[in-house]
Amino acid sequence: MKEKSKAKQKSKLSLSYIIGLVGALAVCLFGMVTKIQIVPEFQFLVKFEWLINFFDPASILITIGCTIFIVVASFPASMLKDMPKHLSIILKEGRFDPRYYIDELVDLAQVARKDGLLSLEERAKQLADPFFKQAVMLVVDANDADKVQQILETDIENMSTRHDTVAGMYDKASSIAPAFGMVGTLVGLINMLKSMDLSGGGQSSLGADMGTALITTLYGCLLAHMIFGPIATQLRNRAEEELLCKMLIVEGVKSIQAGENPKFIRERLLTYMAQQQRESAENAKGKKKGKK
Repeated sequence: MKEKSKAKQKSKLSLSYIIGLVGALAVCLFGMVTKIQIVPEFQFLVKFEWLINFFDPASILITIGCTIFIVVASFPASMLKDMPKHLSIILKEGRFDPRYYIDELVDLAQVARKDGLLSLEERAKQLADPFFKQAVMLVVDANDADKVQQILETDIENMSTRHDTVAGMYDKASSIAPAFGMVGTLVGLINMLKSMDLSGGGQSSLGADMGTALITTLYGCLLAHMIFGPIATQLRNRAEEELLCKMLIVEGVKSIQAGENPKFIRERLLTYMAQQQRESAENAKGKKKGKK
């Protein structure tokens, strides 16, 4: 029985996303409660009760409520129910580590060279990545190299389309939110003009209506550029990481099927990575050898 692969992928919390989001919210809230005056004399004033000025139920209904429902109307339920999964994806990075795939492919190449392609079947069953497992099994089944490449590349194209559609959902939300912020602004201005009392008599709702008009625009910008925009960008980043690893798999199994030297396969696959990543991979390989 073949020895199980010791290489493992370890995902970690995406600190950049968390730090960026929390930092943006903190700076924004601090700006809302802070007043800094330089001329004629320096004054620094912080009043947390000012936060209530930025809370407006009508603005929440118009901007946040309408944005959510338009997204629901624009995309199928199967995509909408996966939104918690999307958040889990962006909060974890390193799930697709090219170094892991390169090490695995080189190990498979060594096994295939020593014991033949059929010996890879047991190793394929140990692989957690379904695409990786499929690629190895296609080679084990002695399929034509061109057909193997065509099947795998079709799978990659379909995956890219799905990922782009998911990121597009958040792009859509990012474009809708400011639009409904503008709708709220128009609603506030209309109510303000309708209730304007030029005679000076009676109680005017000018301030409240003008507040709704401006706060909806604020909510729209925050939703678009602080919430939905970063999510779409992070999803595309994760998709690029997965795409790179799948390309490595395709190139690696082709080389294994052709019976190429494992060392040459490693050097070829390393060219898909940035120079800094290559050096990191080589250092990790050196440490691994030193422990043996």
